[in-house]
Amino acid sequence: MTTPKGELPAQPPVGYAERWWIPRVWTGTPAGIWLRRLHAYHWRICAARIPMAALQTVVGVYNSSMAAVQRAWFGRRIAAARIAPAPVFVIGHWRSGTTLMHELLALDPRHRAPSSFECFGAAHFLVTERFMVPWMQYLVPDRRPTDNMAHGLHHPQEDEFALCCLGQPSPYLALLFPNEDGVADDYYDLAALTPEACAEWVATLGRFLRSLLVRRAGRLVLKGPLHTARMRTLARVFPGARFVHMVRDPLEMIPSTIKLLQRLTRDQALQRPGRFDAEEFAFGAFRRLYHAHDADLVLLRSDQHCTVRYEDLVRDPHAELARIYETLGLGEIHTVLPLVERYWQTASKHVRVTAPADDRLRQRIRQDCSGYAARYGYELR
Repeated sequence: MTTPKGELPAQPPVGYAERWWIPRVWTGTPAGIWLRRLHAYHWRICAARIPMAALQTVVGVYNSSMAAVQRAWFGRRIAAARIAPAPVFVIGHWRSGTTLMHELLALDPRHRAPSSFECFGAAHFLVTERFMVPWMQYLVPDRRPTDNMAHGLHHPQEDEFALCCLGQPSPYLALLFPNEDGVADDYYDLAALTPEACAEWVATLGRFLRSLLVRRAGRLVLKGPLHTARMRTLARVFPGARFVHMVRDPLEMIPSTIKLLQRLTRDQALQRPGRFDAEEFAFGAFRRLYHAHDADLVLLRSDQHCTVRYEDLVRDPHAELARIYETLGLGEIHTVLPLVERYWQTASKHVRVTAPADDRLRQRIRQDCSGYAARYGYELR
């Protein structure tokens, strides 16, 4: 039996999606933010996900109390922390190698990358990490279901999830409510936001980043596909920010993204993704990201932006990292290379997983991604 483009079967195999008690990426959201979010989308929750929503509401009360404790104990230290030097942002479309690059840069002991627990428990991790992680790690998969790469609460994670848990709108909320139209579209490039909304977004991001530095200082290394469209704002807020831009053959990147979106909406959503079209989401995001990226690129100095082809990275990670460090002025790399070598012995087994594409999808990729392919040296054969 076939299903419409972008949809999953009505009854997916029993697994993560049916285990409503397993932590989701929204689990660390405080109760007030969670309830306002449900209200904003009119409480449209499918019957099978009501237990998950109810559990999240209960856990949200705990999150709110722990967030209050963190503000009381660490509020002054968070406010006093300084984000210096300017962060490094790993950008690029989903499935372009951003996670791999993020993990490689995070190996440098001079760098500070947010962990999964810090992003998913952004409101309270300073007071809860030590006693929550030891038991939560048994509930969280130790491999990413999309490509079998090592995954866990201590691995680097996207700060976009932290912004979601701290109450900021995000296109990622489409993973929670996949059947709603135009979820937070203005938060791709931030250009259409009111000055007040943009200032609030910047303040929330800054507060989270300063909280990371309370426990351990270092140059922040952040990853987020959505940041591909936000270079203008990020470079203004963090003068001297660096951007590592990952690109990949669209014939591999786009199908893999579609598969990722289908998996995430199945596992994370409060609705069965009956109306969600993963293909349209992937292509729509691609257009938004690179329309803004290409416009913003002219505003950066040559030592602020470095493009890396995924294929070159997996072929010779040492050479590509050396080029990044030299281009962006990140300092000496020789002491980092042994760490990269040890990491690569395991990671290299999982970096070539791809998803198949049918003839129709390949033709659409050739049409919609031709400019991207020509710029970055892909022939789309």
